[in-house]
Amino acid sequence: MEENDKVLESFDEGQSIQVIKEMIQVSQKSFKNDGILFLLWGWLMFISYVTNYIMYNIVITRQMERISQDLRFAITIIAIIYTLYYVFKKSKKVKTYIGISLKYVWISLSVSLVLSSMIIHNVLQQTNFELLHPIFMMFLAFAIVVTGGILRYKLVIIGGVVFGALAYTSSFFSLEIQMLFEAAAWLVAFIVPGHLLYAKRKQ
Repeated sequence: MEENDKVLESFDEGQSIQVIKEMIQVSQKSFKNDGILFLLWGWLMFISYVTNYIMYNIVITRQMERISQDLRFAITIIAIIYTLYYVFKKSKKVKTYIGISLKYVWISLSVSLVLSSMIIHNVLQQTNFELLHPIFMMFLAFAIVVTGGILRYKLVIIGGVVFGALAYTSSFFSLEIQMLFEAAAWLVAFIVPGHLLYAKRKQ
């Protein structure tokens, strides 16, 4: 009787490990398809921060500045709509615990960004962008590392670590220079992994 219990326990453990591995593999395959979102937001934010840096350093008319702001706002809205459509369409397919976990990681990130902005404004009685910017980068770095850790993607984990390091480094500089640091962070943590993941989506 004891031997049967041990065999059953061993089988259950082995089966559980196999199920976990299969879940990770399914989520990794799904995440490869999601490389398009990494590319979309990576390039969008990279171009946005580089543009902000350029606008800080060149003289432009108010009309040109307004056009640039309106254009970036419109592109961002389009990106958000596409992301929501993509996520909604994907939610109709097979769900995994890992996929659900990742969803809550990024939802929690969004809430944390809003709350941190509100808290800083309440404490300082103003919005200090030089302080807020590195803090936002820190939260993003955390979400990226957690995502890479859950999916066992070293490249994404490394990207998150670099993102965090650049967040800390940027805190020593003015907001103008911080734009370049964040542009570099999005390049390393989103654009590079996004291209690699998207290229492997059929493998």
